Amino acid sequence: MSCRVVHLTSVHRTFDIRIFHKECRSLAMAGYDVTLIAPHDGGDIVRDGVKLRAVQPPRNRRERLMRTVWLVYRAAVRENADIYHFHDPELLPVGALLRARGKRVIYDVHEDYGGAMGGKAWLPSVLHGPAAVAVRLCEAVFSAACNRVIAVTPKIAQKFRPGKTKIVQNYPWTQELLCAQSRPYEKRDLLAVYVGALGDARGLKEMTEAMHLVAKKIPAKLVIAGQLRAGGRATFKGDGNDETVQYVGLLSRLQVAELLGRARIGLLLLHSLENYLHAQPTKVFEYMSAGLPVLASDIPACRRIFESSACGLLVDPLNPEAIASALQWLFDHPAEAAEMGCNGQRAVAEKYNWESESQRLIATYSELQLVGTT
Repeated sequence: MSCRVVHLTSVHRTFDIRIFHKECRSLAMAGYDVTLIAPHDGGDIVRDGVKLRAVQPPRNRRERLMRTVWLVYRAAVRENADIYHFHDPELLPVGALLRARGKRVIYDVHEDYGGAMGGKAWLPSVLHGPAAVAVRLCEAVFSAACNRVIAVTPKIAQKFRPGKTKIVQNYPWTQELLCAQSRPYEKRDLLAVYVGALGDARGLKEMTEAMHLVAKKIPAKLVIAGQLRAGGRATFKGDGNDETVQYVGLLSRLQVAELLGRARIGLLLLHSLENYLHAQPTKVFEYMSAGLPVLASDIPACRRIFESSACGLLVDPLNPEAIASALQWLFDHPAEAAEMGCNGQRAVAEKYNWESESQRLIATYSELQLVGTT
């Protein structure tokens, strides 16, 4: 009988890229019996060999914390799985309860949650520091009960006990975002793209201002795709579309591949918040996998990648004029820009790919099966 595995989330979207498309699918392909418990208003379904057990989506943050977490725990108990793998810090008590039932439990740490408190618009600034301390204390206490911790970066892994912590980085599948119908680079329109969560700390204001500066000189456009966070909508004009900037909302992975296949530049202009400085810039790797040169923030997380890969340009993310100048240079030098795109694609094929990281994930599961509940 195959090992029964349950992934748990109360926060992430049902078909989250790391949780569903990478980890759950990889485990299913490796022969595990995989179930994902997540908020979903479409009921229970099976997709790509993964069984989805839906819980009612919360209407707000308070309901998520007070009700959804409990629903996720109850659904987890009903599954009676061999290994439970949860993805949100608010599920740390759930992990401890499952561990108390004798289950093997993995905590998957997607980001520096303590550092992220400084960027929470819904939290009064006076509480950012205390909230960061509280989150780190909860992680330290509750993660001690988990059998394994999976960290998305080496920097995050340092915050947890070495003997039980594994690193599984959030790199892209090498082929997922390649579009068979993509146009040759030099024949593409003057199009830059941003794909990802949207908000002030992710450079939404600066990238739109920069593109309007570029558009005064050349007929360039910016397409923005993703989910708007609190405060983001105010930076769009009207319904989010004008002659220069187009907001297209959430896209499927196939739609993202098509968009990247007709673009010339990928943007990621993270502000210099503690949570971003040493984070894993997943979107950078996705742009690289699609062969796009990347215009990114000059922060340590991006600098390390660009120094070894020569895949784009770094810029001050708070300076629209500097961003516009870098965009203009990439549009004006298509041969050099295309070479950067090729460099990035090669780096993904050789190093920054999910195919290799998935083997680390599967090895962690194999190890956990052998050691039982220790």
